[in-house]
Amino acid sequence: MISNRVRDAINAQMNREFYSSFLYLAMAAYFESVNLKGFAAWMQVQAKEEHAHGMKFYEYLAEQGARISMADIEAPPREWASPLKVFEHALAHEQKVTGRIHDLVELAMKEKDHATVIMLQWFVTEQVEEEGNATGIVLKLKAASADKAGVLLQLLDHELGKRGKSS
Repeated sequence: MISNRVRDAINAQMNREFYSSFLYLAMAAYFESVNLKGFAAWMQVQAKEEHAHGMKFYEYLAEQGARISMADIEAPPREWASPLKVFEHALAHEQKVTGRIHDLVELAMKEKDHATVIMLQWFVTEQVEEEGNATGIVLKLKAASADKAGVLLQLLDHELGKRGKSS
């Protein structure tokens, strides 16, 4: 049986994951507005992934017979100074999510909630991937910023546009 503290913490994280989905969709909209369609497509895939993460928490709570509590979703930013600033924001956001997932693991361990600890291991592993993806793109964007003609930015836009598409 899931404790009230763990239930409340999972509900909070579920709602944060839905915010993450909304944030990445806002980032996609920004990229659409500056005609970087590949970046926008990448962010749309990311938004869908974050929604799926929220649903994993939702389904876990339902399986546990715990009360699911939806909360208001704060409006995300709509403008950034550059593609690099967008991905730096995404990286900082993922680092914050990682910290919250680790806090959840600590709480579940303290509560001796082994089922939740096991479920959360998927998220721990996922966050390594999330941070790695964002870091890689930040590094590429920093390299592209030296390219005054913008060729590298366009190549990266094309590369990111391939995410989620089958070959």
